[in-house]
Amino acid sequence: MSSYDTLNTPVINLPEVDRATFVVNVYKHVAAALAAFVAFEVLLFATGIADRMRDFFFGGSGGTWLLLMGGVMVVQWFAANAAADLANPPRQYIGLFGSAFGQALIFAPFLSYVFDYGGGGATVAEAAVITGIGFVILTAIGLFTRKDLSFLRPIVMWGFGLALIAIIGGVIFGFGLGTWFSVAMIGLAGASILWQTQSVVRRYPVQAHVAAAIALFSSLMTMFWYVLRLVMSRD
Repeated sequence: MSSYDTLNTPVINLPEVDRATFVVNVYKHVAAALAAFVAFEVLLFATGIADRMRDFFFGGSGGTWLLLMGGVMVVQWFAANAAADLANPPRQYIGLFGSAFGQALIFAPFLSYVFDYGGGGATVAEAAVITGIGFVILTAIGLFTRKDLSFLRPIVMWGFGLALIAIIGGVIFGFGLGTWFSVAMIGLAGASILWQTQSVVRRYPVQAHVAAAIALFSSLMTMFWYVLRLVMSRD
């Protein structure tokens, strides 16, 4: 390891044992972010904050609901910004657990609504299972395919940009974003996971496992949000 510039050398150019260790570290940190997300959610529900947030966001106009959806994308943007700072590991950890906390805040009123009015814990569990299966399949494709998936990057960036414009337009002009919007966002989040998974070994240096985990966690939570929204709309 000492013969390599670990700050700048992509993992794909390192020995196989280093690549394997890096990938394991990335997914350990994704799991840590998920655990932190669950812990933050438990705290928000135990203190009653989640229910008060639900009353605010779902008791008002449809615009507040769309603002909550936009918050998912804002948190993703801040997480991606922290992930880009590969030379600053402390900032990456702040980004990782800050992203988990931000996602917990955004999900809290939505989950509170689902638990009380949108099918309950069974709906959340179903959405979690669907998201988990999708994430595993996409991860396997991203890690083992030989096809260069870098072409997905501009598609993902443009797609999220259009989605943000649609959300802002919905807030301003008062139109809703229905089932097909959720389907499109699930597809977009899946494309993001594919591209980011391949980037884990092709673009990131070995010391940037936290940054890689931030990017994957953010896309995973975006997919979960829209899968949950889609499953809830069925009930």
